[in-house]
Amino acid sequence: MPLVAAVLSCLLWIGLWFGHGRFWQKGPILTPRKPPRAPDVAIVVPARDEAESIAEALRSLLDQDYDGRLRVILVDDQSSDGTAAIARGVADPHKRLTVIDGLARPEGWSGKLWAVHQGTQAARADLGPDGFLLLTDADILHAPTHVATLVAKALEDGLDLVSEMVALNCESAAERALVPAFVFFFAMLYPFAKVADPSSRVAGAAGGTILLRAGALDRIGGIAALRGALIDDCTLAAHVKRSGGKLYLGHSTLAWSVRPYPGIADIWRMIARTAYVQLRHSPLLMLGTVLGMTLIWIAPVFLALFGRGTTRRFATGAWMMSMMSYVPTLRRFELGFWRVLPLPLVAAFYLAATIGSAVDHYRGRGVRWKNRAYQETGS
Repeated sequence: MPLVAAVLSCLLWIGLWFGHGRFWQKGPILTPRKPPRAPDVAIVVPARDEAESIAEALRSLLDQDYDGRLRVILVDDQSSDGTAAIARGVADPHKRLTVIDGLARPEGWSGKLWAVHQGTQAARADLGPDGFLLLTDADILHAPTHVATLVAKALEDGLDLVSEMVALNCESAAERALVPAFVFFFAMLYPFAKVADPSSRVAGAAGGTILLRAGALDRIGGIAALRGALIDDCTLAAHVKRSGGKLYLGHSTLAWSVRPYPGIADIWRMIARTAYVQLRHSPLLMLGTVLGMTLIWIAPVFLALFGRGTTRRFATGAWMMSMMSYVPTLRRFELGFWRVLPLPLVAAFYLAATIGSAVDHYRGRGVRWKNRAYQETGS
């Protein structure tokens, strides 16, 4: 059995390295550029209790260096900390900002998507089918050239959806240990090359930055088509791709999150919130995840250290490939290469949080975020 496990681990890693969209690569990354033309862009920002970050986030959007018409629509999702008042106090010399007081959430909607729906409805009132919507979060800061760069990419390649994983906080010890692996595992689940490949069924997006053609949103039936989704970004990407749309997903150097995850418990909650949703609440997929993660991350190091002969050689090969695959991510975060060594422990942490997510589901706790609890009602 140890030899079988070692061989399977090695074969899995060979398949991941050469047949899984080169998920381990550092890119793709967009560089600042100007679009050949400047269609209208409406930026929709859903916000609930974001008093700490909302002013800075809005200023970064209102200061965009974009030649076309640009609107920023903030939808306050019944915040209790004065988010809307702070937003209305942000300097807006070009009159780009609209603040909407969100209506009560109807049954069957997630809070964020209900806020996004209200924002897109307001935007569509004067945004033609050739215009774009930028969906972003209230804790994301954007470089002045970001909107222009996203639009340029969409126009140059005829894309319906351009999404970027923004740079995440990596300052605390917990963040340095666990956040780079979050980015790495995300790319492993949604290889960027496969997302961009029209022949692949893989569709993914990162909620911090999603530029979407207004016509593509109309084609899928608007935000209402995914009203109950709890992993809204990837669900949106899947709808757009199924409708024939072309996608791009990459890393960003022009946008970054200011939301901190100072402790291990904060990162645990971030993972456990939707991990079992990602597995469609399926015990079989949960079992497959446990077996797969064990073979890919835990078995190689264990058998390389404690196995013998051929078992050790196969396991060592798998362990080496796993470590090498993580190096580009560490370079992106400017962290020491020694962090490849505890990667199996980090993977075990993510697996444990996924199991914790399943336990929460069967205990009836659902998904909790911003003092609300949800059960997914649609996709």
